[in-house]
Amino acid sequence: MLTSQQKTLIQQTIPVLKANGTVLTDYFYHRMLSQVPELRETFNMGHQRDGKQAKALANAVLAYAENIDDPSVLLPVITMICQKHVSLNIQAPDYSIVGEHLLHSISEVLSVPMEDELIGAWGAAYQELAALMIDTEKKIYAQLAKEQGGWSGWREFTIVKKVAETAKVSSLYLAPTDNLALPDYLPGQYISVRINVPSLGYKQPRQYSLSTAPNGQFFRITVKEEMLSQEPGYVSSTLHQQMQVGDLLEVSAPMGDFRVKDATKHNVLISAGIGITPMVAMLEGLTQKDNSTSLPAISFFMSHKMPHTMP
Repeated sequence: MLTSQQKTLIQQTIPVLKANGTVLTDYFYHRMLSQVPELRETFNMGHQRDGKQAKALANAVLAYAENIDDPSVLLPVITMICQKHVSLNIQAPDYSIVGEHLLHSISEVLSVPMEDELIGAWGAAYQELAALMIDTEKKIYAQLAKEQGGWSGWREFTIVKKVAETAKVSSLYLAPTDNLALPDYLPGQYISVRINVPSLGYKQPRQYSLSTAPNGQFFRITVKEEMLSQEPGYVSSTLHQQMQVGDLLEVSAPMGDFRVKDATKHNVLISAGIGITPMVAMLEGLTQKDNSTSLPAISFFMSHKMPHTMP
């Protein structure tokens, strides 16, 4: 348990985090990924390139410091982060690596010795948070492994069909290479896919919403070819330009809690751009619920810029 003195020390760093949090987290990522390069296959290097990941971590660290007296208010966010961690196959030992580099980064950026009580306070806080997240993720991994058709970690899939929806949007149909069962996921959930990116020379993962309701035979993702910092997206451009039917990729089990909460009620689905992808899965799921009686009314609004609905 954190002592009151340790909590006070963490709270005293809030002004520094507000003013220089992104500087700290950017330093942290560069430090860790240069010393542990294999983690580049876990972290989104596109977000490293545009700074989004450093900013997101800075906001998370700040939120934790601001709520150090009652971190329970952050539980919904922590749960969402844990789900994404599971989709990336992050394991307990990874937390030790992150913790080591985070504490050294605080020490080096703030010019505070590692022996200082401030570093000790942040170390204790990180251990508490890491223990909570490891325990949460352990339960998610166990649940995935016991579901019919479920699995934990990465599983090999084959691209069995590729459809160009527009010049910049393609649907990829993915079937498990082992021909075993698929889980009955919730429409609106996402999967992580991991592929080798030739321009980087190593693998990269990305999360994509499933764009069809569960069918027991394949997953479908519908991917827009993105431009980040005026450069092609590492994964989206590779999927569009280089990967074809018959190619293999790694896939994690469906994850996330963005879904229709009550299928018995009237549901309005509103989307824009490529945000249509989980909505299509939800719409299919709603229409499959009951084709005979009491089907809830469905309104479906789409931006005029949307591509046509996927087949």
